[in-house]
Amino acid sequence: MTDSTIQLTTAQAIIRYLDAQFIAVDGVEMRVCGGGFGIFGHGNVTCLGEALYDARATLPLYRGQHEQSMGFAAAAYAKKWLRQRFMLCTASAGPGTANLLTSAALAHANRLPMLMLCGDAYLTRLPDPVLQQLEHYGNPTLGVNDAFKAVSRFWDRITHPAQVLQSLPAALATMLDPADCGPAFIGLPQDVQGWTFDYPQSFFEKRVHRIRRQAPDAAEVTDVVALLGAAERPVIIAGGGVQYAGAVAELTAFAEAHDIPVIETIAGRANLRQDHPLNIGPVGVTGSDSANAIAQKADVILAVGTRLQDFTTGSWTAFAKDAKIIGMNVARHDAVKHLSMPLVGDAKLGLAALAALGDYTAPATWVDFAKRERVKWVAYTDKITTPSNGPNSYAQAIRVINDLCDPRDRIVAAAGGLPAEITAHWQTKDIGTVDVEFGFSCMGYEIAGGWGARIAQFEQEPDKDTIVFTGDGSYLLMNSDIYSSVLTDRKLIICVLDNGGFAVINKLQNNTGNESFNNLIADCPTVPAPFSVNFEAHAAAMGANAETVANPAELGAAFKRAKAADKTSVIVMKVDAYDGWTTEGHAWWEVGTPHVTDHPKVAEKHAEVEASRSKQRKGV
Repeated sequence: MTDSTIQLTTAQAIIRYLDAQFIAVDGVEMRVCGGGFGIFGHGNVTCLGEALYDARATLPLYRGQHEQSMGFAAAAYAKKWLRQRFMLCTASAGPGTANLLTSAALAHANRLPMLMLCGDAYLTRLPDPVLQQLEHYGNPTLGVNDAFKAVSRFWDRITHPAQVLQSLPAALATMLDPADCGPAFIGLPQDVQGWTFDYPQSFFEKRVHRIRRQAPDAAEVTDVVALLGAAERPVIIAGGGVQYAGAVAELTAFAEAHDIPVIETIAGRANLRQDHPLNIGPVGVTGSDSANAIAQKADVILAVGTRLQDFTTGSWTAFAKDAKIIGMNVARHDAVKHLSMPLVGDAKLGLAALAALGDYTAPATWVDFAKRERVKWVAYTDKITTPSNGPNSYAQAIRVINDLCDPRDRIVAAAGGLPAEITAHWQTKDIGTVDVEFGFSCMGYEIAGGWGARIAQFEQEPDKDTIVFTGDGSYLLMNSDIYSSVLTDRKLIICVLDNGGFAVINKLQNNTGNESFNNLIADCPTVPAPFSVNFEAHAAAMGANAETVANPAELGAAFKRAKAADKTSVIVMKVDAYDGWTTEGHAWWEVGTPHVTDHPKVAEKHAEVEASRSKQRKGV
């Protein structure tokens, strides 16, 4: 039987195909593409814009203010949906598309799905050189869009309408693959967007997708059970992959059955609630004394759903050199890092397979040690987050909002000093409620990511709030999605903690023996007369409720008002740039320091850094 056909433009075919793709989430079928974010220009408005207009009821397009922030919002949306749904981003040829590079890198580093449909130069080259086109004299095929090859899991340029039949399913398969998940980029030459092809009708039939669950290899399970069953000091590192696999219940049950302490990565925060007796705290550079103490003494480490980046491993000094690591990960690339014993597969199925561990439990002396360390760490955090303990600080603000928020409110932060302070002090009230973007540690994600997270949250839990923590530096870098949240009626609560510049990098500068220079506004030699930005007035100008508070007590009262409000609220509080930082809980972190210097303090700190290198694992 011959398949009937329908004549469509390239752009129309892409959007019609996306409109027909569904996924089952908790037994409910919904479109796998939740819609998109777009800024139109001459490279995408006439053809792709026309196609998106016809699908506006089922694939809502949110108008962006900046292409980079659109990408951040798309990444946060996918994270809130646990990678089961994604958003598209469309940008015009030239600088519009170039602005997406940073957000594509963020999605790539965090293994998050995002579909980029971007304008490209004319395939025929008849009007060359066109507006915003980069010309490479020896390679006329090379352009801005080729830069996305480094930050995409899937990359294609459509040079004929028929390619859509192969390219779109391949892009979708990549974005829904738990082992290879990440952003997909499709370049759309401006002429090809409007060219037509007789597409088979079957290409646009409804299809329901599933996220693949890869079972672990039986031989690998046997090896892991033997190693773990002989452990005297086992520990579980729980990463963000635990949540993406929907394996929180399995992880909890496994830890409880075998009485194994659990420590969390930054991405894995909110795998366990604060009050779980086996939750020993966050591990690594921005970790806790409790988690780092048991990581250092553990003889077997079961790393579940983590890519073991340097903030988790303390640049590979957080673990004993002779400790054995088991890499349970759906991605083979992550499962074998530092000669780990791999257990490649889905975390839910992998943890179930470890039932072969039988009635093994960790020695009581080890578990008691871990719990005592946790008690000491909690006492420290209670002290440093007390509002009367020193000048205004990140830690105090975090505790105030933590105490007042709903258990299902979502917390969003990124870059700067806040990820460390939130990781250390946020007391998780419910599972999967924390989004600290530290895969790419990207300033500007906070407010844009909050908007994207709120769009997803509104589809799931509309009566809960998305709470954004941001510093003044990130706010100034990217704040226009305050306006977006007001325009789209997707309320945010944004806490702006103003420390007068890039204070956490100033702290790093000082900690390595350097003088304060060009980070805090007061230390910029090119700024003759520093002044404070009126963040309250700025946020109000974008339509938000806004107020400035003087101290944590006033912050609590303002937060209550923001909770009761029906639109975005911005609360501003000054915090100290030097005092109030969390000084405990840090593992070593490798930073490049000058091997030759005329500054004695820098030389002294360089010697300290190099002395700590002796603890570093060298791939074994």
